[in-house]
Amino acid sequence: MTFPVNFHIAGFTINSHLVFEILSYSIGFQYYLWLRRHTHDPISNSDRLWIFIGTAAGGLIGSRLIGILENPNIFIQTSGNWIVYLQSKTIVGGLLGGLIGVELTKKQLGVTTSSGDLMVYPIILGMVLGRIGCFLAGITDGTHGSPCSLPWCMNLGDGIPRHPAALYEILFLLIVGTFIFFLEQQYVLTNGSRFKILLASYLIFRFFIEFIKPVYRFSFGLSTIQLACLAGLIYYYKVFLYPANLVDTRKKISNT
Repeated sequence: MTFPVNFHIAGFTINSHLVFEILSYSIGFQYYLWLRRHTHDPISNSDRLWIFIGTAAGGLIGSRLIGILENPNIFIQTSGNWIVYLQSKTIVGGLLGGLIGVELTKKQLGVTTSSGDLMVYPIILGMVLGRIGCFLAGITDGTHGSPCSLPWCMNLGDGIPRHPAALYEILFLLIVGTFIFFLEQQYVLTNGSRFKILLASYLIFRFFIEFIKPVYRFSFGLSTIQLACLAGLIYYYKVFLYPANLVDTRKKISNT
């Protein structure tokens, strides 16, 4: 396989990263709609619409903001270049920005129940599809890993064996999704716990995988994304201090 991988159709070259990014949004959203039709949703249609708008707005702002600040040197050099700003984005910023957007919207609406639990599996599916696109893009989208000499390291387009960071993330997401699924077969999770498990575990994963990526780090050794991950983990500190609260001990799953 030669990177970057693109699709050649009817004489046109189509960027595979763009294709899978579109698929991630479209298929993930359709999966969410399917789940909502087949799952009891305590949130009304109108409130759910406003929450979705708040999620999208917060995710867009957060994704671009963290993406722009990911490399301060480029930010300074390209100050005022809106094309660079629009192209800069990161999943961590999108998730955290979306979380802020959701919480602010729910506060205005007076909604107290979790809105994120229903979106967990669609988010995982969308992220997996998106990371397939990142992998096929090789080093062109900046999500590749650092050079390494391990047996599974790959030439992603520049002739240097590197960590296939996108594949690591795909594997991680599949493991987390499977873990949540089987956890729900044994226990009744409390309101919002499904989303908390996903986001908290993903922030931990991203914090550590950034150490094997060729990213800009401040003098104290951490990157912008790692700082964002730490902020998110501080917000979810109760998940780690009181993990038993994720399970509703008053309810049990029937095995009959």
